[in-house]
Amino acid sequence: MKKLIDKLHQEQILSAEEFRTLLTDRSEETDLYARELADQVRQQVYGNQIYVRGLIEFTNYCKNDCYYCGIRRSNRNAQRYRLTEEDILACCKEGYELGFRTFVLQGGEDGYYTDEKLTALIRKIKEVYPDCALTLSIGEKSEESYRAYKEAGADRYLLRHETAREEHYRKLHPEEMSCENRKNCLRTLKKLGYQTGAGFMVGSPYQTIDDLVEDFLFLKELDPEMVGIGPFISHQDTPFHDEKSGTLEDTLFYLALLRLMLPNVLLPATTALGTICPKGRELGVKSGANVVMPNLSPVSVRKKYMLYDGKICTGDEAAECRFCLSRRMELIGCQIVTDRGDYKKVLQ
Repeated sequence: MKKLIDKLHQEQILSAEEFRTLLTDRSEETDLYARELADQVRQQVYGNQIYVRGLIEFTNYCKNDCYYCGIRRSNRNAQRYRLTEEDILACCKEGYELGFRTFVLQGGEDGYYTDEKLTALIRKIKEVYPDCALTLSIGEKSEESYRAYKEAGADRYLLRHETAREEHYRKLHPEEMSCENRKNCLRTLKKLGYQTGAGFMVGSPYQTIDDLVEDFLFLKELDPEMVGIGPFISHQDTPFHDEKSGTLEDTLFYLALLRLMLPNVLLPATTALGTICPKGRELGVKSGANVVMPNLSPVSVRKKYMLYDGKICTGDEAAECRFCLSRRMELIGCQIVTDRGDYKKVLQ
């Protein structure tokens, strides 16, 4: 097994069969070996610097009905909200003063925010904060829409593919959604020059080793600048309310494999990881992650943007989140930096 981990480190690719072996024949010893190696690679590329992204969850309306998501269309218990442009700019102002140089606008697929509204908002943010990167995470759109956002000033786009196998995708999503369309959106984003982010859920219902193999192979083919993975956590108002969560051990191991396969990737230690384990984000960084995403959303709406149950940091002010994470990172020998935190194309 260590030979396969070394091969992934050296060649940054494995065959489907090799990935299957790596994901099946695991032990605590080999998991730890992969994580320590990934931590070394992270340090070689990014040093001890951890990039911080200011997350602004600006709408929890969504036209989709994904079976795992707490803001799915048919959840009648969700308390819906939309932030105004003034609200969003106030979040950016607070974030900028706290040292954030990337803002992430995340929301459900909400038709209220037309391309016209979104491009005006993007231009305004970039006009006020020209030294900041702007990331969008607003789902599947047309090539024309993606192009309009890019021309308005958006730098990055996060669109988790969730699962790369059609058979598994069908078990997680309603009929009108398509795995192939999701992948094509990601390819379009890459083509348009976005720093592009994909990713999958760890331990989602019905997930098999073959599904995971396909996820890794798809990510290698796509070669995204960012990969976001986190454990599946159920939400009480979804069809998957009784399903088991993804595990800490699996998430840390897969983070390590991603760092070895895509050494320059921007890899978050997610809030979901911190939700299933109090030190989850620190362990994620020590397994190869180099990004954390504290919440800049107004405290009044944080509990309403509930993709899964038990989400942490729903009551903290932005400054509390920022300084808490700084202290946590310092304890493991890392430092949060005031930096756009762009993807590095070559090893330093």
